[in-house]
Amino acid sequence: MILARTEDVTRRYGDKLALDGVSFEVEAGELVGLLGPNGAGKSTLVNLLTGIRRPTSGRVELLGGDPRRPENRRHLGVTPQETGLPASLRVGEVVDFVSAHYDDPLPKGELLDRFGLTDLVRRQTGGLSGGEKRRVAVALAFVGRPRIVFLDEPTTGLDVQARRFLWDGIRSFSAEGGTVVLTSHYLEEIEALARRVVVIGGGRVLADDTVDAVRGLVAVHRVSLTLSDALPELAGVASVERDGDRLHVLTPDADRLVRDLVAHEVPFRGLEVRPTSLEEAFLTITEDRTPAAA
Repeated sequence: MILARTEDVTRRYGDKLALDGVSFEVEAGELVGLLGPNGAGKSTLVNLLTGIRRPTSGRVELLGGDPRRPENRRHLGVTPQETGLPASLRVGEVVDFVSAHYDDPLPKGELLDRFGLTDLVRRQTGGLSGGEKRRVAVALAFVGRPRIVFLDEPTTGLDVQARRFLWDGIRSFSAEGGTVVLTSHYLEEIEALARRVVVIGGGRVLADDTVDAVRGLVAVHRVSLTLSDALPELAGVASVERDGDRLHVLTPDADRLVRDLVAHEVPFRGLEVRPTSLEEAFLTITEDRTPAAA
């Protein structure tokens, strides 16, 4: 069952084209990661699907209808990039206030425990750190037992432990059959959470597949080796990064590179070959693309 979709959607801000003919859909139970550089159109796409913005042209659908209509937003959870919490209210009071808007909210204790917020329940939100506020804002998206949740940069500003608390909460929701769409600049986050990756650049969908398949779109391997001297000019070297005596080489043909290193009698050691990371694939897919405004 499709819970959200766009069909040939464009969105303009004045003379700037933020989305250019984007068709995208999310099925029930999916956990989809939206990747793209700043200004690629990720937030614009989320704003259209959650009814915050209207498309310039094309069609947008949420839970079977117009995302701007209350009946279609009733089972929606959202955490936008920027959130504001009432500074004088305690965390528990904010949860109670949001819960009062739903017929069958998630129990407060369960929500706080799921997102690692139990110790903050009596703290005023005005006294929370930026990361703590972000954790509360993400948790609030799940209060109403939504069928689909949109999380726009959910872990920005969080430390590693807090980020993993949120990851666990998102995973639990997904394991129960919930549907999640998240945008992130943390590519480790997409790899850790998403089963499907949609890469957006210049207002268009550049790739839409599994994490492994997106990596495979760029047939690049990362060859790491220890070498004190400079690397000679070799065919098939896409890029070289040096970290002390350690070199990291991107190449479409790792076998050939190793053969060439031996043939040129390069005195290397500590050879390691692995598939490209999602970050490297992401940069390759989006390079030479002019991003639109988000």
